[in-house]
Amino acid sequence: MRGSTESDVEPVTREAAEDPGTAGDADERAGGAGEHIGDAEEHAGDAEEYVGDARRARWAAVGTGALLTCAGLAAALLRSAGAAPALVPAAYALGAAVCASAAVLGAQGRTRRALWSLIAGTMIMALGDQFD
Repeated sequence: MRGSTESDVEPVTREAAEDPGTAGDADERAGGAGEHIGDAEEHAGDAEEYVGDARRARWAAVGTGALLTCAGLAAALLRSAGAAPALVPAAYALGAAVCASAAVLGAQGRTRRALWSLIAGTMIMALGDQFD
């Protein structure tokens, strides 16, 4: 094992891939890694797919957060009108507030945090239901 972190393989650049005289040398040096460097359409399709996936994740987080917020608020109103202890509607309202914050996080593009907020909000509502 050598102490140097530098690789013996030189990186393949776009210029080397486009120049027919050096493309074969670049492929030999990189071990055949330069085969797909000039394929810009494939990379553009991947970028569009990534943007579409991110957009769907944001909409899913916003929609789920809004739905759980409405459900939590409705449950809090129904439980407060009944003979349930005060802790039950408070738990539903708190869970709805956490789900509302998840909808905001999802709209901002923070979908992982939104997912965990949705889970936490639903767990708070379920825990409040156990006190009934």
